Formats: sequence, C-alpha cells, structure tokens
Amino acid sequence: MLIFQEPAPTRYDLHFSVAGIPIRVHPLFWLMTLLFGASAGGILSVLVWVAVVFVSIVVHELGHAFAMHFYGRPSHIVLYMGGGLAVPESVSWGYRQADVSFSVNQQVVVSLAGPLAGFLLAGLTLLGVVIAGGSVRLALLFGFLPFPAVSLSALPWAGGLAGMIVGTILWVNIFWGLINLVPVIPLDGGHVARALWIKADPWDGARKSLWLSVVAGAVMAAAGLILMQSVFVALMFGLLAFQSYMMVQGRSMM
Repeated sequence: MLIFQEPAPTRYDLHFSVAGIPIRVHPLFWLMTLLFGASAGGILSVLVWVAVVFVSIVVHELGHAFAMHFYGRPSHIVLYMGGGLAVPESVSWGYRQADVSFSVNQQVVVSLAGPLAGFLLAGLTLLGVVIAGGSVRLALLFGFLPFPAVSLSALPWAGGLAGMIVGTILWVNIFWGLINLVPVIPLDGGHVARALWIKADPWDGARKSLWLSVVAGAVMAAAGLILMQSVFVALMFGLLAFQSYMMVQGRSMM
C-alpha cells in the first residue's frame, strides 16, 4: 500500500479478477515499473523485473484483500504508480449501506497480511529451488542484513533466466517486504504502528505514531544513504519522514 487514495479510472486500465476479487491496473503502473527497472540491464532483465513486480504486488494486495474478506469486508485492488492499494468496499444490508470499520486487531492483521503474502511467495520460490536440486544459503546483504543466496549451478537446464527470475522474486518480496514493515506512514508497518498507538493511547496515539514515522523515516533515510548506498531509498524515506512531520504540524494547528 504505497498510495493514499484510489486513482481515477482511465480508458486504458487493465481489468481482471483473482478469486472473485476485482483488480484494476492503471497505465501509469507499467510506466513507473519500467522506469524503476530501466537500470536492470538489457531488455530481458527489464521484462523480468516488470513481470515479477506485477505478480508480487498483486500477491501482496491479495493478502490484504483476503484478510478483509475474512472479516466480512469485500474489496478490490488497484495497481498504480509502481504501488498498489486494496480498497475496502461498503457492506450492503438490504437497501442500506454501512461503512464497517475494522477493530484495532483486525487492522493489524489486514496490514500484515500483505507483506506476509509476499514472504510466502518468496518461501515457495526457495522451496521450489531446493526441490529442483538447487541450493540456498544465507548471505549478508549490504554487509549486515541476512538474505537468502540461491545457487542454480547444479541445474544446467535452468539457465541464467531462471536465476534472474528467482533473484528478482526474492529481492522484491523479501527486501521490499521488510522495508514495507518499517513503522513509517503510509507503509504497512506505519499502519500497524498507528493502530497499536491509538489502542494504547486513544487521545494522543495518532500524533505519537506520526512522530515515530518521522524518526523511523529519518533513520531509514540515513541508513539508505550510508549503509545501503541507495539514493532512492534515502529519498523515499526522507520524503515520507517530511510528509509525516507536516501531518504532525497540521494536527497541532487544529
């Protein structure tokens, strides 16, 4: 969930459904995903990146949507600007419609269901590698983050394409899944932190969650620049931290 509200439909949207859940893909999703994948290398690498990101975000948002359905709330999914959004819908009782809110515990489950779905996809991918005869070991990403390293050298039939697909699936679903759990709004971790703060402190929990978002975003921006040497991660978290700070200021002026 990387956007705040559902974008307006266009005539170029792609529509399909999975398990009865409607999914709409805005054309800017493809453009932004291509731009992010432009540094991947050749055309094949870019196509693998786009395909894996598409499938991974659909799986992630389906995790949110299935959790909503479990709590009796229908939803639909929108992919837009390189991110996604699971949108809960109103519940109808006869001729009336009601906006049924989630409890705090339900909000936490719904928020965590997305990243967990991505981790499940990554786990199934690793299981497939092992079953096929490949090997998996833990390595240190950026010198400090344990991350699975896959070897397909024992599978001469797999070729470089298989390794590329597996590596991209793990990167998108594990690394970015962990990033999404950082308590920064509007990431899923930020939604979890906000729900728990409000439960612990109904009067001031929302403001405290925003300050947590500011601090966590600033720390991640510094880590992105210094430890990960990623300007993109630094800019993203810096922007989110500033955004949360402005929301704090807006609340204090009310």
